[in-house]
Amino acid sequence: MALSETSWVMLLLLAVFLVALCLGKRQAETGRIPDLRSIPAFNKLQDAMARAIETGRALHVSLGTAGIADGLTADSLAGLTVLEDLAKQSAATGVSPIVTMADPTLWPGAQAVMRRAYQGDPEGEAGPPRDVRWLAPQPAAYAAGVMGILGAEDVEANVMVGAFGDEYLLMGEAAKRHCSSHIGAASDPSVLPFVYVTADEMLMGEEMYAAGAYLSSKPWHIGSLLAQDVLRWIIVLAIVGLVVVNTVF
Repeated sequence: MALSETSWVMLLLLAVFLVALCLGKRQAETGRIPDLRSIPAFNKLQDAMARAIETGRALHVSLGTAGIADGLTADSLAGLTVLEDLAKQSAATGVSPIVTMADPTLWPGAQAVMRRAYQGDPEGEAGPPRDVRWLAPQPAAYAAGVMGILGAEDVEANVMVGAFGDEYLLMGEAAKRHCSSHIGAASDPSVLPFVYVTADEMLMGEEMYAAGAYLSSKPWHIGSLLAQDVLRWIIVLAIVGLVVVNTVF
């Protein structure tokens, strides 16, 4: 079956992306890591666990309402990436965060992240998985569960990274009332206003997907950012070129 012009263009862009991804990864592995623009929310994330330890209060991490087998998998994986960084901090201090999610397919992944962080710690190995909680599959019920945790478990900092809908506003308002620090992230444009009015710092859209590059500087994540920049320039130049051609001819 012959491919359409659109399919050929998509295949070409995919090929360019893969090549740029591999070249970016190789560049990062050689230590030539490009300067990344400052995103205050990532700096705030680094301080969230420290504040929880200093105050003796809990840190809550919400991974959202999506899972790892749907159209919002990228949002869920971004949440797991943030959790991985916070879990490493908690393993070094012995203070485990409370992790919640609405989709049960995300629960094993969150448990695995916590276990990897606590690997080799006999005292912490059994503790962290108990703090990974699947609350409810319905967004409204999940929001009610999170609100209960924020109000009853003396939470110092609240981190919400994943896929959210209108229920975010309920959780965000509760975090604003009960927590000293609240960091939110979402990719849905209709949810971003809720994040803006409730969070101390926010990650908007693609900033959330850059968590691996900013928090751990992994070569594949750095390469992904470079590949995205290459595709952006190609698309911009293509648009400018088409405008010029249609204007002149």
